[in-house]
Amino acid sequence: MRLRLPVLSGCFLAVALLFWAVPARAFWLWTPESGKWVNPKYEVKPSPKEQLDYAQGFFDARQYPEALREYKKLLRYYDKSREAAQAQFYIGRVWEEMKKYFQAVDAYQKVIDRYPFSDLGPKVVERQYVIADMFMEGKAKDSRFATSLLGNEYNVVDIFRKVIKNDPYGVNAPASQFKIGLFYLGRNEYQQARDEFEKTLNDYPDTKWAESARYQIAVADSKRSVPAQYDQKVTNVAVAGFEDFVKNNPESDLSADAKKEIDRLRLKEAENAFVVAKYYQKNKQPKSALIYYQGVVDKYGDTLWARKAQTEIDTIQTGVGKK
Repeated sequence: MRLRLPVLSGCFLAVALLFWAVPARAFWLWTPESGKWVNPKYEVKPSPKEQLDYAQGFFDARQYPEALREYKKLLRYYDKSREAAQAQFYIGRVWEEMKKYFQAVDAYQKVIDRYPFSDLGPKVVERQYVIADMFMEGKAKDSRFATSLLGNEYNVVDIFRKVIKNDPYGVNAPASQFKIGLFYLGRNEYQQARDEFEKTLNDYPDTKWAESARYQIAVADSKRSVPAQYDQKVTNVAVAGFEDFVKNNPESDLSADAKKEIDRLRLKEAENAFVVAKYYQKNKQPKSALIYYQGVVDKYGDTLWARKAQTEIDTIQTGVGKK
């Protein structure tokens, strides 16, 4: 009996090891062709098309981490295949669905950079434009800056510029250029905004965005204008811009807003002229004061400042008459 105990113990140990190994073996399959165990999780399909279809199944089922793994596997094993560009594009789609927008932008850009002859270019540009527009509309996090896990710092302008660079004559390029201007306008960077709107006019003059850019140039100038007591050169430029817009776009929906801006800015110009006249009046230079007051009456006769100017004119002339 003593001699059999080790044999029994050995048999028991072997059975136990086999039992314990079953759970680990559950993820592995025996392939007669290779004569070995393989784990499907790490195995690539026999052809790039089969691998792409396999990955697509996960994407369609919204199993995004699994889809990402399978698309990357295709790139690793079939990087020269026609399906590789599609896999790279769908990596971008996965990141976008997972709301990892800056990773998505990077992934889409790789389609352009690595597969320049792919027919996916327009789709890539469209997705990049959609992401940038989401930031502009506040539908994605922070429309200014964010750092991706890949170590790239982006803002919405960078993405719009990618759209323009990737397809400078595409349908999304004029809109991207215009929205860069809007981005800077929203940040109160009026000169930069004006420059971007000017670029929209120069690069895309025959698009609907040119009309809007012309209006926004005047808006930027009006924002740059200074209070009434200072030189109103920029205000004058803004008024001229709005007047030019109304003249050339009488049927535009923006013309009504342009007319309101003209009225508001003319009021500021009138106030400025009145302030200058008041300065001369206080410094006992009535002739100079009368010239400026009369200018307010003649040029801005429909404003409050014209009525005030006329009152001062009457006061000065009465005083001069008494003397």
